[in-house]
Amino acid sequence: MTRHGAGRFSIGLTGGIGSGKSAVADMFAARGAAIIDTDVLAHRLTAPGGDAIEAIRAAFGDDFITADGAMDRARMRNHVFAAPDEKRRLEAILHPRIRAETERAAAELPGDYVMFVVPLLIESGAWRERVDRILVVDCPEELQVARVMRRSGLTEPQVRAIMAAQVSRATRLAAADDVIRNDADLAALVPQVEQLHARYLSLCSDDDATVNPHL
Repeated sequence: MTRHGAGRFSIGLTGGIGSGKSAVADMFAARGAAIIDTDVLAHRLTAPGGDAIEAIRAAFGDDFITADGAMDRARMRNHVFAAPDEKRRLEAILHPRIRAETERAAAELPGDYVMFVVPLLIESGAWRERVDRILVVDCPEELQVARVMRRSGLTEPQVRAIMAAQVSRATRLAAADDVIRNDADLAALVPQVEQLHARYLSLCSDDDATVNPHL
């Protein structure tokens, strides 16, 4: 097995909006995984004083920066949603910085293995080469819609528009090495996480033995 994630065994965790990625990531964190959430990194980069702010200001103008110095996320979301060229321009600013931050965190954070939480992992194309396994959190689309509407206040058409901009459920599942079903309550996640955590620890041990058979 080829090691990624700064030389450590690594998993890319993904799933559609409302699938429950954060809940699953929290459970793996509680069991000793080093969790690196690219959404958290993106928020940090675009917060007041964030490393991406001046590049965003230069590319898009002051109108996309709030009074406190953060990127205006709502305005930017509306701006790039139906404009692929503008979306790529924003990604060209954020993606290299996010990659650098993920690599730094993977090298520094303690944990049995690294788990990258990447909402658009399948869409990006580049992550397949950066992780050892892809873990998809899956649930029926109607449940995704209901969860997002409940937590965000968005309308059903708005949620479905976001979902339409992501890869299909079938495409995501086809790319998965492992799948966690999140169509019940949180308690139903526990045995699935426990089983995969044990498997990942075993794969870490197998990989260590391959690298150094004397360990």
